[in-house]
Amino acid sequence: MQSKATTVQRVEIKAQARLRSLLKDYFVNLDSAATDPARKVAWCTSVGPCEILTAFGFEVFFPENHGAMLGAKKVSHRFVPRAVGVGYSAETCSYMNSDIGAALAGYSPLQEAYGIAGPPKPDVLVYSTNQCREVQDWWYFFGRRHDTPVMGVCPPGHLGEVTEEHIAFVRGRLLALIQQIETRFDLRLDWDRLREVVALSSRASGLWRELLETARSHPSPLTFFDGLIHMAPVIVMRGSQQAVDYYEELLTEMQDRVRDGVAAVPDERFRLYWEGMPVWPKIRELSEKFLNLHAVIAASTYCNSWAFEEYDGGDPLWWMAKTATEIFINRDEQTKEVFLLDMFRRFDIDGAIFHNARTCPNNTNSRFGMAQRLRERHETPVLVIDGDLSDVRFFSTAQTMTNIEAFIEQLEERKR
Repeated sequence: MQSKATTVQRVEIKAQARLRSLLKDYFVNLDSAATDPARKVAWCTSVGPCEILTAFGFEVFFPENHGAMLGAKKVSHRFVPRAVGVGYSAETCSYMNSDIGAALAGYSPLQEAYGIAGPPKPDVLVYSTNQCREVQDWWYFFGRRHDTPVMGVCPPGHLGEVTEEHIAFVRGRLLALIQQIETRFDLRLDWDRLREVVALSSRASGLWRELLETARSHPSPLTFFDGLIHMAPVIVMRGSQQAVDYYEELLTEMQDRVRDGVAAVPDERFRLYWEGMPVWPKIRELSEKFLNLHAVIAASTYCNSWAFEEYDGGDPLWWMAKTATEIFINRDEQTKEVFLLDMFRRFDIDGAIFHNARTCPNNTNSRFGMAQRLRERHETPVLVIDGDLSDVRFFSTAQTMTNIEAFIEQLEERKR
């Protein structure tokens, strides 16, 4: 299939201007906290126990977000060799390697974006290995660099059924983390404040889920690529009223789009699913390719990673433990497959794209036969593309775009 020279015009999301302001305030506040002796900064993994840290009064920074920014700026490959030079394998997480390398080089995209020096110096680094073990090694590098304590939670992984015993175990580790923080910093957790933060976290996550669900409409009012932009508050501002307010506004805009039939991809013809990590350095090119092919990526595993179940007002640690243990990346192949088939059905998916991210095996699900099973058992068209979440050297633009065009041709044949 030959791409047409003319380009399709997308409809801009109005709330994006507010998002830019929110993120600037968030990062400037972090920078201020890092230079104020009366305030403390914690680093946390993206699906880690940030609610506990917020309830203690820490300002919370998420290094994975910084890794994604390095990828989106198309500079990760410049800094990965710096990490390799101090002993980190080039085959491991490019988020981690580029973040370590950028720190060694004294570079941060935050300098240009928000006028601040870079990531705030941490007072404590807190991780959860529910997404991968690499975050533990990543955090320990910066713990040594800043002479800062590192604390973590290691939930049981690769689970099928999540049992009450699993959740109780993780709850116990969260309680131990609270006790560590109290001892180290001479603090006492305000449990009412934790319940408040968890309720806000749950509310923002619930709104995010509702927002993603609007893409079940025909035509879809938003795409996976929109989600990659607008997911920021549910990660870095989780547990705040600002995140809740933002998603209420954005949800209203998407509901208006559904009512008025406004399409994220004009003349939508194909509905696709994205499985795996984004290709951050190629987001614009991929977005434009699918737009011009009139194909909307209506749903993804990645954006749904922060669409948590609702908090019922009970034990906040139980909700946190359950949420941390049940996430998609922490489940076995059979559970993941069932989840994907349900998503395909609910979003009327015509075909799925699996991203084989070279340095992210934990969030790549095309390596153990799943794509083939979906094709053979369920007659779901699947395209596997090779690339990486951050290191552009693993991605062939020409080959990938040709494969995407051929895949859309395949879907066209099925519609005839």
